[in-house]
Amino acid sequence: MRVTVHLDSFDQLDPSAYAIVWIDTEAKKWSREGHAGVSLSEWGQCAPSPGGTGLFASQDRGEVCTLEGLNLEASEGPFEGECGSVRWRQRLNAGSLEGRWHVQCVDESVPDPEDGLFADEV
Repeated sequence: MRVTVHLDSFDQLDPSAYAIVWIDTEAKKWSREGHAGVSLSEWGQCAPSPGGTGLFASQDRGEVCTLEGLNLEASEGPFEGECGSVRWRQRLNAGSLEGRWHVQCVDESVPDPEDGLFADEV
């Protein structure tokens, strides 16, 4: 299954900051599909995290953010329109950066993408 998640509401950075990530639930990997105003790796791995799903950077394996409430292993879901909080690991001044996430699209088909390899599979 592929899940497209939109991350936004990072008003501490910029009111129009956003990122769109595509999550491959079988490969346990994610890729950045678009972003503005927020720094985000091109891709990485994802894993269950207390209370949600953690996105980890490919370079240093450090956690980029936690999508609170997003359970990719639930028997029902995720579903389009599902939403929750994003806890960004980047620190601004003395606090952490928080925002919102929502599922834009869930594709349950088994794709055969033209460029389906992640950088670590080359």
